[in-house]
Amino acid sequence: MESEDEELQQLLVKNKKLKYRIGILKRAIEEEKKNLKKCKGVQESEFNGIKDSLTEICSKALKNAYPEFDVQQEVQASGRPQFGDYQFNAALQITKLLKEKGVKCTPLEVAQNILSNMETNSFISKTEAVPAGFINMWLNKEYFQTQLTELVREGVKPPKLNRRMRIVVDFSSPNIAKQMHVGHLRSTVIGDCICRLLEYLGHDVLRLNHVGDWGTQFGMLIAHLQDKFPDYLKVSPSIADLQTFYKESKVRFDSDEEFKKRAYDCVVKLQQQEPNYIKAWNLICDASRKEFQEIYDKLDIKIIERGESFYQKHMEALVKELEEKNLLIEDEGRKILFPQEEGLIPMTIVKSDGGFTYDTSDLAALKHRIEVEKPDWIIVVTDAGQATHFKVLFSVGEKLGIWDRSKVRIDHVQFGVVLGSDKKKFKTRSGETVRLNDLLEEGLNRAEQKLKEKNRDTHLTEEEMKLAREAVAYGCIKYADLSLNRISDYVFSFDKMLDDKGNTAVYMLYALTRIRSIARNANVTPEQLKEACKTEKVAVEHEKEWKLAKVLLRFNDELKKIVIDLHCHHLCEFLYDIATAFTEFYGACYCVEKDQSGNIIKIHMGRLLLCEATAMIIETCFHILGLKTLSRM
Repeated sequence: MESEDEELQQLLVKNKKLKYRIGILKRAIEEEKKNLKKCKGVQESEFNGIKDSLTEICSKALKNAYPEFDVQQEVQASGRPQFGDYQFNAALQITKLLKEKGVKCTPLEVAQNILSNMETNSFISKTEAVPAGFINMWLNKEYFQTQLTELVREGVKPPKLNRRMRIVVDFSSPNIAKQMHVGHLRSTVIGDCICRLLEYLGHDVLRLNHVGDWGTQFGMLIAHLQDKFPDYLKVSPSIADLQTFYKESKVRFDSDEEFKKRAYDCVVKLQQQEPNYIKAWNLICDASRKEFQEIYDKLDIKIIERGESFYQKHMEALVKELEEKNLLIEDEGRKILFPQEEGLIPMTIVKSDGGFTYDTSDLAALKHRIEVEKPDWIIVVTDAGQATHFKVLFSVGEKLGIWDRSKVRIDHVQFGVVLGSDKKKFKTRSGETVRLNDLLEEGLNRAEQKLKEKNRDTHLTEEEMKLAREAVAYGCIKYADLSLNRISDYVFSFDKMLDDKGNTAVYMLYALTRIRSIARNANVTPEQLKEACKTEKVAVEHEKEWKLAKVLLRFNDELKKIVIDLHCHHLCEFLYDIATAFTEFYGACYCVEKDQSGNIIKIHMGRLLLCEATAMIIETCFHILGLKTLSRM
């Protein structure tokens, strides 16, 4: 009987291994659309923009007109002004459903019936049903004119939330004793932008930096530290170049068996928390932290470090719990754990030498975040190469009952790699990974050169030039990343980033400073503009005024779009739409009229208010993207 049980267990293990191998052949990066469906129990967003509000109005009218049908249809922006500002196109679908029930009617009749059930509202001034079944809607200019005037007087306010969420965002995550490189730039910039957006909306955001500060590599680093700085316990050494220090220790580890043995001994003593080894570890970590912080300060990044070492005791408790529940499977000396979803690779929880892995620390981190931080939403920002790892992690978390997808939304925000001009991974000429500090320094030099080409150094003070240099350098690097679909790989090019034409940070900075200069050159202060709101309203009568105003009114819609799919490029596209609409408006509508001598003869205050509303929304978008604004450039 016992031999039969053993045979059965062996067959079960073999079966799982086969599933694992089949899974390796089948696995691929999960499609983005599936990510959006991960957590049905948590609303993607709890605020409405104009598009959502109009959709709600139309959906209610549709339900009142045809309660027997459950048709979901969103309002869409109209492509042509003669067809209104927005359109609702559910009538054709309803016509087909009625036909299936034997009821004959035209799409126009259905559209008219929906319109007759539409409640009176402040948003819409005019509606029209057309033969094709479309319902065309024109926005109420007077209502939205008042809204934009209120915006100038009170400032740009985030939409009202029905529920404030607790959100954990894991991003940046460099490795101790290694330089931050261009890959960390993407995680840092994208993660920061997501945090800024969620914070702006009023959510409680915990920004976490899951640094690689634990593991076997610290054995060789500590052993090398002991040799290079034998007095490290009395005099704290200055490790000026961590990259060189790491390479030196790695060379010794690979070539010197005696050193390798000492390195392994150091790991054991570090894990046993021996004070001298903890001090050595702290010295190495502190040197790295200093370098990381310099970069975070330059890029204006706020983040809390909670590295792998933080979860060390949690890993031990987790493994003990899994062993007690007989959930781990022995596999060639390792202890592995299969995910809930079939076809996925297992996680290695304990290595054959008894050590833990990234799988162990990530699972412990997931457990701690859910059980201790009690979030409504967890966001992890890493490169797309880790898609399978996180898919497995979340599947295991669900299997163990750690994660309940109906209570916590989890998103893995993936991004592509940064390429050089040769369309290969971005490297230096010598083939080294590009150090982030070097990249930022080159950005400063290139930005200064660009500003001098435009003779800005002759118009700006020394302090203004310094601010412009930093805003352009760091802004162009961030914006180039954020303005592209994050899933795509992108070619890193300072020439494209610093172009003052097209959807670039430089173009947007110039656009903002130009808008700000209009009122300033007319000697109208921001305080006077606010005061003017008591008697004047934002101008919306001219075709180009109203076109610009309608773009500005999309602001909340664009924010909601990002909250749903976590693609920050929507905001950059919105900014470019604003700049384009403003250029059209400014070319067609005089804000300030002057005589031949250059004397001001008339100020169109309503248009200046529209300029102010435009600048305020651009500045709010800049804040969310993590860009610095300039009054002069």
